[in-house]
Amino acid sequence: MKSMTQKYIDGLMALVIAQARAVKIPVSGDIDPQVRLNRRARTRFGCCIRKNGSYTIELSAKLAEQGREEAVLQVLAHEVLHTCYGCSNHGARWRAYAQRMNEVYGYRVRRTDQYQDLGIEDDRPVRYFVVCQLCGRRIPRMKRSPLVDHPERYRCACGGSLRVEEAGAGQVKNGKM
Repeated sequence: MKSMTQKYIDGLMALVIAQARAVKIPVSGDIDPQVRLNRRARTRFGCCIRKNGSYTIELSAKLAEQGREEAVLQVLAHEVLHTCYGCSNHGARWRAYAQRMNEVYGYRVRRTDQYQDLGIEDDRPVRYFVVCQLCGRRIPRMKRSPLVDHPERYRCACGGSLRVEEAGAGQVKNGKM
């Protein structure tokens, strides 16, 4: 996939804003029209920054370089929804707007996304795997966290108990060397 230009990405954001307004989603009128590309972002694909009543939308440079247009639109839609009143989090109002965008435009806007769902390579180094004792699911973690330090306090989605394994040197998220 060829990297998208700044002008092209800004056009995609303008499209998302117009789409939201067309279905009566009250996005802010004070969004910077230029998407800021973040070259350091490793664990997020986008971000909505509010400063002095204005909004700036950030997009992971990796997503802009490797992602498909549909993935970029989806992330931009997610972030633009955060400019709506009462939508700084992923509460009921934000979820209702996301559902409307999904139904009308075929997006898959949700609270979080995964590298593989957006079609980009995940090359983050992994230090730990949290492993479910019941279903065997392996949850990669790049750094220590309450989950890594105290897996006994948490459960897998299947209900199983968790344990932590240290990853081998040089492993990446998908477990390959």
